[in-house]
Amino acid sequence: MLYPTYTRRSDPFALMRSMLRDFDRTSPGRVTQPVFPAVNVWQGDEAVAITAELPGVDPADIDISVKENVLTLSGERKAPEIPEGGRWHRNERGFGKFARSVRLPFVAAEDKVEARMTNGVLRVVIGRPEEDKPRKIEIKAA
Repeated sequence: MLYPTYTRRSDPFALMRSMLRDFDRTSPGRVTQPVFPAVNVWQGDEAVAITAELPGVDPADIDISVKENVLTLSGERKAPEIPEGGRWHRNERGFGKFARSVRLPFVAAEDKVEARMTNGVLRVVIGRPEEDKPRKIEIKAA
């Protein structure tokens, strides 16, 4: 991180306070949790595809719903079992209930939604309705 240099030294502790503020933002006790699950969304002419990283989540524990133009993924990642007398040395992977909603660029038809889970990555493909697909307009010669 770059820190400003002061040409006029009216406050000798300004640089130290600036460094401490940055340290507080990045200290382990203040780390913000990333959004779970991480998703990628892309759109083609025929469909929209959403992938979500869900390592350690059983597909039976995931609910997928589509209402109008919002896809919602929800479920639960169960806590790992620890043998009796065992204790954590590091616990960085979160667990518990989660929900993530993604706004779609069109109103989805429920019969055009397909979901598959492979190696902890959920892939949901939502087909575009025929009336929403781009149409090519033919130009007629005069």
